Amino acid sequence: AAMLNDYRSMLDEGKLVSRELSEDVEKEFAVDWSPYQDVHWTHEAKTSIPLKTIKQIADKLTSVPEDFELHSRAAKIMNDRRKMAKGDMPVDWGFAENVAYAGLLLEGFPIRLSGQDSGRGTFFHRHAVWHNQIDGRAYVPLRNISEGQGNFLVIDSLLSEVAVLAFEYGYATAEPETLVIWEAQFGDFANGAQVVIDQFIAAGEQKWNRMCGLTMFLPHGFEGQGAEHSSARLERYLQLCAQNNIQVCVPTTPAQIFHLLRRQMIRACRKPLITMTPKSLLRHKLAVSTLEDLSEGQFIAVLDEMDELDAKKVKRVIMCSGKVYYDLLEHRRLAEIDDVALIRIEELYPFPVKQLNQIVAQYVNAKDLIWCQEEPKNQGAWDYFEPRLAAKLEHSAEVRYVGREPSSVPAVGSAIVHARQQKALVAEALGIDIQ
Repeated sequence: AAMLNDYRSMLDEGKLVSRELSEDVEKEFAVDWSPYQDVHWTHEAKTSIPLKTIKQIADKLTSVPEDFELHSRAAKIMNDRRKMAKGDMPVDWGFAENVAYAGLLLEGFPIRLSGQDSGRGTFFHRHAVWHNQIDGRAYVPLRNISEGQGNFLVIDSLLSEVAVLAFEYGYATAEPETLVIWEAQFGDFANGAQVVIDQFIAAGEQKWNRMCGLTMFLPHGFEGQGAEHSSARLERYLQLCAQNNIQVCVPTTPAQIFHLLRRQMIRACRKPLITMTPKSLLRHKLAVSTLEDLSEGQFIAVLDEMDELDAKKVKRVIMCSGKVYYDLLEHRRLAEIDDVALIRIEELYPFPVKQLNQIVAQYVNAKDLIWCQEEPKNQGAWDYFEPRLAAKLEHSAEVRYVGREPSSVPAVGSAIVHARQQKALVAEALGIDIQ
């Protein structure tokens, strides 16, 4: 009773009733957040894994236990991953993602992944849980890499996004050494959890000094599947960006998601990571990496032109993010265009102004700068990028928009109309006719 009265008196007098950081870090359930207090998002992190270790990991991740029969489609995917580990096939998204997890587990970082179909992966790419076709037993390769590894827990959660995301946010605020991931089955499913995003994920550090390293996977990409299955509402997250509160990234290669996931834990900076993940790119013939991309390098905020163009001949520079890049790339190659450069912005926030200016500066004779997106003009990244590009891009030309017209919904409901719109915006961006 005396303690309660003292507490009420302190509240009445306007005194501080809670410490900013717990000092009793030796207690069983206490968490020491002091190592993360002064780490800036620009701090470097070595995210590569030695080639030998990658191959050892891949061997563990594709080894089938005795008396265990994989589903035929899963068996083919594991066989392909064995080829990837040998360098006989390009590395795909599922391989890179699983190896990233395994590397972190071996380094002592536990991983917690929850979502509506996270064990298999909604788009049939992850296969973190195997099911024996003989007796139905489950086997999780990521739990069987090495003795002493971090714990790996994957949960196929119920379709109650606000409850699940709220729990995962709370978990992440209490476990800075655990990679906590919440995955939406389709990116727009986060609509049901919007209050958690606005009230806690984006604002928690400023309001309550509660740091959080939660990662959100939001499948995003216009595939002609209608309004509810096209957009992760990228624009909403960008509107919430300020004071380096969150990271918003749109990785487009297996190597990029590999380094991004590893950076989230290895760099001692705990900020929520909002990740627009792909659907069709999970198996796209051009969205691949090499083993060396994983054993070397790091996450790259802005990816420069990948084809061998003469920078001095480039007359038009197209900036974009996400799946539309591959549509532009394929049609540019078909049309044999050599004076249009394609730049991918993979980390949208914090805004990578230095890297972007360094890349654009190469194209000294470019007079036409374009931001191309597949989302409607009032959605996607345009409203976020337009003022920043105008104020911070060191180029004489004004950036113009190419993409869909404004819309009250994320996408049309007709696959035919969708394809016509997509073809038109790609053609306009490249300055060609597409039949």
